[in-house]
Amino acid sequence: MIFDEERPKKPVGHDIGCDLSALSAEELLARIDLLRGEIERLEAERGRKEAGKRAADSFFKPRV
Repeated sequence: MIFDEERPKKPVGHDIGCDLSALSAEELLARIDLLRGEIERLEAERGRKEAGKRAADSFFKPRV
């Protein structure tokens, strides 16, 4: 017999705009943490892209 504690938990995911009414406060916090981590990842990637663009812009800057 398998008890609830022994069942593998579904991976936490979030679909933007999904119904949140069925989620517990703990599940909402897990999703908030997930989304904060994703925001940090997106901001880091944006920073790398902007740094690359700045480097390219300075390299290809017209010489007067």
